[in-house]
Amino acid sequence: MKKIVLFGLFVIISSTGFSQSSFIDYQRNFPRVADALNRKTDTLKKQFEALGLQWPAKQIYIRSFKYDSQLEVWVRNNVNEPFKLFKTYSVCALAGTLGPKRMEGDYQVPEGFYYINAFKPNSAYHMSLGLNYPNASDKIISGNTNPGGDIFIHGSCITVGCIPIQDFQIEEVYIIAMSAKSNGQDFIPVHIFPVRYNNPKSMAYFDKTTKDQPDVQQFDMKLKEVYDYFEKEKKLPIISIDTKGGYEIMN
Repeated sequence: MKKIVLFGLFVIISSTGFSQSSFIDYQRNFPRVADALNRKTDTLKKQFEALGLQWPAKQIYIRSFKYDSQLEVWVRNNVNEPFKLFKTYSVCALAGTLGPKRMEGDYQVPEGFYYINAFKPNSAYHMSLGLNYPNASDKIISGNTNPGGDIFIHGSCITVGCIPIQDFQIEEVYIIAMSAKSNGQDFIPVHIFPVRYNNPKSMAYFDKTTKDQPDVQQFDMKLKEVYDYFEKEKKLPIISIDTKGGYEIMN
């Protein structure tokens, strides 16, 4: 079966028109970013150093859990090291239910494997990090249905299908992501899971709400496979997409 390779750990691409060295300088032109950098850089540097992490951030990985309302930022110094958990943020609003997003206007938060493809320093939601939804899997599975778009991690604590956190928190995540991009990580993975799989309460809720949705449960099996791999290895597997839109994990 023919497969589409979605992504591996990190690939360097140029999608912004700016050199890596000038990216932060460009972002500093926006007052919110300049102000956040002035207020938060020293604190973030100390927090990184306390965990044995180099500042500015070199490589990061973000994952979010819908039912558990959490967003995690993981960091490592180089490709040969395991990721370390930097911080867990509370997602402060939620739209939709468990299960992947499949159409425009369904208020669903996507589930699956994405990456940051946009930095919006002057967002209506304070600051925003755009995700590449719909990805190749979403487009295939959605078929002729419009899957929608414009999914962000952002501030302001309101949502119709995004991942909102508090303004002071999005400032931290934005600066860390901006620093990693400036250091050459143009590909910043963001994985969105329906639940935290090691939480019995969350798993019980997932089983209850999806018991009559075998397609959702089957889709979720591949998400859990990636979660389990990362929990064990503290690194990410290579993920591909088959011609039906299903995720395949290549360890």
